[in-house]
Amino acid sequence: MGSEPKLLDRVREVMRLKHYSIRTEESYINWMKRYILFHKRQHPKELGEGHVEEFLTHLAVKEKVAAPTQNQAFNALLFLYKEVLKMELVGIVDAVRARPSAHLPVVMTQAEAHRVLDAMEGTYGLMGRLLYGTGMRLMECIRFRVKGLDFDTNKITIRDGKGAKDRVTMLPESLKAPLKGHLERVKILHERDLADGFGRVYLPYAPARKYPNADREWGWQWVFPAKGLSRDPRSGVTRRHHVHENALQKAVQDAVRLAGLSKPASCHAFRHSFATHLLENGYDIRTVQELLGHKDVSATMIYTHVMQKPGIGVKSPLDSI
Repeated sequence: MGSEPKLLDRVREVMRLKHYSIRTEESYINWMKRYILFHKRQHPKELGEGHVEEFLTHLAVKEKVAAPTQNQAFNALLFLYKEVLKMELVGIVDAVRARPSAHLPVVMTQAEAHRVLDAMEGTYGLMGRLLYGTGMRLMECIRFRVKGLDFDTNKITIRDGKGAKDRVTMLPESLKAPLKGHLERVKILHERDLADGFGRVYLPYAPARKYPNADREWGWQWVFPAKGLSRDPRSGVTRRHHVHENALQKAVQDAVRLAGLSKPASCHAFRHSFATHLLENGYDIRTVQELLGHKDVSATMIYTHVMQKPGIGVKSPLDSI
């Protein structure tokens, strides 16, 4: 791609200076590569908003990507032009927009959710119960740190969730003993790592800068650490990372199959089920919105369409005869 590798090196440098996550970095780099290849390896500085429109329209019309996927591609290109090339896209990029999904979320009944959880054992079983019992997103569970647990007040604090927001949810009473036992084993592993000269964990930029030794402290450790140590691809530091999300996703898929469910339930189906079942049990939608961390109540309203009872306390006129 000519000078493209050098350009992508600049992109990585700028993203790391701005403390973007490695997942976002990889995603943005991938979209930039696809953009360059789509325009026959021309350098982006020789292209403009018309070329961005053409690429985004191609994604929507030819590749039929979902709206969030197209938005992510657009954000990656905006970052490239504004933050790296220091070029403003003149006017509005008027691409054909991908149609937002009209699909209702996959929700398990309470009996189905418990059947799936009964088919999960060990650490992944504990993680599955956290997903269903707290409404956590997949990556919030994966990146959960010890300091987020408060056994005395039965609260879980989810730090740096979607949109870089914090929120509080409940700690299920039935998970307190299993979590305490799990943390005892994790702490032994952490102390062993410290004795071997390791024991450091990845920290967000601000705490890492403000508290240089916090990465060795117990409170900052992952609740669900990986089995082995690994080398951070950006810093080169050897650490114990958290468990990989693919492992939990596979464990849930296997459990769904063992439970005999016909619906395509996934890790996120536990979150959908958590919200739906709270509404079915009479909790108000604003409370559920806060527990889920939705910015707007309209995002939470979708669960009223998949409840076992249509609406909240609404009875069909046919059943009134």
